[in-house]
Amino acid sequence: MTEPTGDDPRDALRTSLGSFSTEGVNPATTDLDLLPLDEQVALMCAENAVVPDAVTAQAPQIAAAIELTVAGMREGGRIVYVGAGTPGRLGVLDASEIPPTYGMDPSRVVGVISGGDTAIRTAVENAEDDDVAGAAAMDELAISGNDTVIGISASGRTPYVLGALNRARERGAATVGFACNTGSPIGAASDVAIETVVGPEVVTGSTRLKAGTAQKLVLNTISTLTMVRLGKVYGNLMVDVRATNEKLRARSERIVMLATGTDAVTAASALAAVDGWVKAAILVVVTGLAGDEAVRLLHEHDGMLREAVAAAS
Repeated sequence: MTEPTGDDPRDALRTSLGSFSTEGVNPATTDLDLLPLDEQVALMCAENAVVPDAVTAQAPQIAAAIELTVAGMREGGRIVYVGAGTPGRLGVLDASEIPPTYGMDPSRVVGVISGGDTAIRTAVENAEDDDVAGAAAMDELAISGNDTVIGISASGRTPYVLGALNRARERGAATVGFACNTGSPIGAASDVAIETVVGPEVVTGSTRLKAGTAQKLVLNTISTLTMVRLGKVYGNLMVDVRATNEKLRARSERIVMLATGTDAVTAASALAAVDGWVKAAILVVVTGLAGDEAVRLLHEHDGMLREAVAAAS
C-alpha cells in the first residue's frame, strides 16, 4: 500500500473527515450485512431512536434561530436554506411545503441546492466543493439585512455552504450554521450554530440516515414555529392554508368548524364570503362581521387573528 505523501490535497481531507463523528465507523453495525432481516430492522430502529435526543439537546440554539427568522420575516425578509446533496434537498422540500400549508408567498422561503434544480433528483459531481458558486447564489438572490440564511451540512464543512454563509454575512443577513458535528466551520461562520450530534451512521458515512433525520426534524421546527409566531396558526390549526384542491377545501371547512364550534353550512358560507380565507372566515363566525370587514380588520392587524378578534370585541 502506498503511504500518503502529503502532496495530495485529498490526504488532508481524508484526515479531517476522520475527525467527524458523522464519518465514524459505528461499532454496533460492523456485521450489518451478516444479520438476519429482523435484527437489521431492529438495529436501524435503535440507531434512529438517538436522533430526537440529539435535536432536543440543541433546543436553545433552535429557538435562537427562530428568533432570527421571525424578526427578519416581520420586516419583509426571507428564510433561505442552503445545502448540498441530502441537506440541500431537505431545504428545498421544507421551503416548497410552506406556501400551501401557511399561505406564504413562495419567494419568502427559498431552498438553494448546489448544482441547481438538477441536483434535486441527480447528483451533480463536485458542485458542493464550489464555495464561489455558493457566494454567487447569495448575490443572485440579492440577500440583504432582513433575510436569514440557514446553511445545512452534515459534516459542517461543505465549501458551497460555507461560501454562501460568508457572503450572506457580508451582505448583512442573519446566518445559521446547521451541522451534525461539534465545532463546525459553518457554525463558526454563523450568528447561531445548531449542531445535532447523532454519531456514526448505520452505514458508514451515509449521512442521509440519522443526520438527514435530524435535519428534517430541525427544519420542521424552525419553519413551523416561525409560521406560528407570524400568526399563521390559531391554536394548533393552520388558518392560512390554501385550498387548492377538494381535500384542502374540505379541510378549510373543518378548520373553521373546529375553531368556532359552528356547523358545516355556516363554515362554508363564511368561507364563501371571504374568498376561502380560513382565518377571515373564523373572524366572520366569531364576531359576526361581514366578509369584507373581516378581511380589512385582519390586514390592519398584519394577519394576527387573535388581535383582530380582540379589536372586534
